[in-house]
Amino acid sequence: MVTIYTKNVCPYCVRAKQYFETHSIAYTEINLGNDFDKIEALKLKTGFMTLPQIFVNDQFIGGYTDMIAKIESGELNFPR
Repeated sequence: MVTIYTKNVCPYCVRAKQYFETHSIAYTEINLGNDFDKIEALKLKTGFMTLPQIFVNDQFIGGYTDMIAKIESGELNFPR
């Protein structure tokens, strides 16, 4: 299961969702909008300071560029 945390006006969030859709990867989007308290809580949980934040099977894998790097290295395969 893929979960992506996003916010409004986020180009890398859009890129990640486009990747999932292009590759027929099912995902759940949790749009935090502009709720800064929820965004800060997520940042504290992961130690990652930007969005999107992507989780695969409840494991944090990073943001969009982290995801692409892990896919290209063969470290990450998505459940379909």
